[in-house]
Amino acid sequence: MTPAELLSFLTARGGQEHRATALLHVGRGKKARVQELGEYRLTVRGEGVQAVGPSGQMRTLSPGEFMAVFGSYRFGPVAATGAMTDLGPLFG
Repeated sequence: MTPAELLSFLTARGGQEHRATALLHVGRGKKARVQELGEYRLTVRGEGVQAVGPSGQMRTLSPGEFMAVFGSYRFGPVAATGAMTDLGPLFG
């Protein structure tokens, strides 16, 4: 999944936390490989994206900052963690 697709996916499910593994494609041709960068827990709250990285540090990013940080990555399958950080979408 591309970062833009992930951002749209998360925005549609605002308040619900999801996890995905960040992947970086390295090299070309026969030497190409995919490097896993770790699992991220991601939630859209209002206009911001809360991202908790493999180190456990949480950052809140605007959509532009999210694309700047994660723009060169791809993401593995996205799974809901079951955590709801904001109940607003349930009553919207």
